[in-house]
Amino acid sequence: MLERWKLMPDKAPFGVKHKIFLGYAPGVGKTFALLDEAQRRRARGQEVVIGALDAYGRKPTEEVAAGIEVIPVLEGSVGGKTYRDLDVDQILARKPDLVIVDDVAHSNAPGGPRAKRWEDIEVLLNAGINVLSTLNVYHLESLNDQIADITGVRILETVPDHILHEADEVEIIDLTPTALLNRIKRGDVDPGEEVGSFITKISNEATLSALREIALREAAGRVDEDLEEYRKEKRIEKPWATRDRVMICISPTRSAMRLIRRGWRMGQRMKAEVFAVHVKDHGHESEAAKKVLADDFALAARLGIETVMLEGSLGQTLVKFAKERNVTAVILGHPDRSRLQEVLRPSILSELARDLRTVDIIVVSTETTPPVDTH
Repeated sequence: MLERWKLMPDKAPFGVKHKIFLGYAPGVGKTFALLDEAQRRRARGQEVVIGALDAYGRKPTEEVAAGIEVIPVLEGSVGGKTYRDLDVDQILARKPDLVIVDDVAHSNAPGGPRAKRWEDIEVLLNAGINVLSTLNVYHLESLNDQIADITGVRILETVPDHILHEADEVEIIDLTPTALLNRIKRGDVDPGEEVGSFITKISNEATLSALREIALREAAGRVDEDLEEYRKEKRIEKPWATRDRVMICISPTRSAMRLIRRGWRMGQRMKAEVFAVHVKDHGHESEAAKKVLADDFALAARLGIETVMLEGSLGQTLVKFAKERNVTAVILGHPDRSRLQEVLRPSILSELARDLRTVDIIVVSTETTPPVDTH
């Protein structure tokens, strides 16, 4: 399991925490894990209440929830659809230490004070109440198109990504697709008619594996964010090589295609992030230079490399970007300079080597072989 912690001073009073149990599909065990932690906190003396719990009649879930005080939900029907909404006013009046709020993506009944359950959670956090909640990764707004491409289903109930990013702790509840399929076949996963239809459409190993990978990557990304915040807070400029990141330095004066291809291959071997970075010349760039740069960026785009255009002093700007993005390797072309030029003004290579002492710097020979038409 992956966990993360992050202070959220602008969102809630100091010390108030929101922990999300993240999964990739119904049935992986998010609610059970949430209740298990709630019982441990209750045993340590915290006042815990259930604000919303979707047990769907599962006995193991009901058993682990035993003994926890329940704040009844607000039930009603609008347009023939039944809603079970969080009674925020009752919870605020009760003011427990911790409230359980299952299913962050839940939509509230139309006409209420808030349209979504994640908005209810923000009210509770701002009132000084800690929250334990659950979320499936396919509800994240930024992933909506990607999830539709994978599953063939457009998810209507979405959650802004900042809800996950601003949570103080995220614990991913992982289960292999094979094990989840076995649970489904045994009838252990019965999440109601609407979600049940979705499970039917994703109940194959390939789709579940893709959703699982997305959830694991999302959790890993949150860990990376925490690491970057910690480094900034402690003013740590030296890169921490928890993950390789390759920066390709692009110049408009000559083709960088060899560098881009080398950087992409290196990234593939190292499973690293790769950036193609160009610092704009303060002077006027010729049409030929613009054409070279456009060709370089087009190749980077075809290879799926992120392209970055920056402005400023060349050496200082590249050094600043490398430190901010925690770059672990830099690729640049062999400097085409005379010894006198090097004495009068050190090259970018010298400047990078001086200021990025913990970063690998790879100098690639310039492209000299002319292209050949094989057709």
